[in-house]
Amino acid sequence: MLSMSGKEPSAAPVDPPVMGDTWVGVLSGELPVEDVRRWVTVPQCGAVVVFTGVVRDHSEGRAGVTGLTYEAYEEEAGARLAAVASEMRTRWADAGRIALVHRVGDVDLGEPTVVVAVSSPHRAEAFEAARFGIDTLKETVPIWKREHWSGGSDWAVCDHELSGRGRP
Repeated sequence: MLSMSGKEPSAAPVDPPVMGDTWVGVLSGELPVEDVRRWVTVPQCGAVVVFTGVVRDHSEGRAGVTGLTYEAYEEEAGARLAAVASEMRTRWADAGRIALVHRVGDVDLGEPTVVVAVSSPHRAEAFEAARFGIDTLKETVPIWKREHWSGGSDWAVCDHELSGRGRP
């Protein structure tokens, strides 16, 4: 499976960053959802919100989905993920740690495709920041999904044009 850049998808970032409070990236293979949850949990924050998107058995106008394949323009995707995280920090200055990690390659039913996690001193801000993170990621990061079902496969019918919002 090649990414839109023509290269094999990277395996990074399986491990959290050694320094800093932001973990962003695109990776092939299983998402480290529990590692992300543990990493965003810090003593100064009483709220941790983790959103995990998983493959479901249907999509808009299509039943019987059996899996997905994600492709990304990885260099731009990484920059855009970082821009989303930066905007989150501007809007929610008290945020502790932020993680935005998306998977590429083949993903089966029930498996995670994306994880957005935010820690904050208070729950309202953590929920707001996480919602902004996933919504803006889907709107601005160049990652595309192909749906598979028993009769074939095709690009997702609910895909939309990427906005320039969040562009580095």
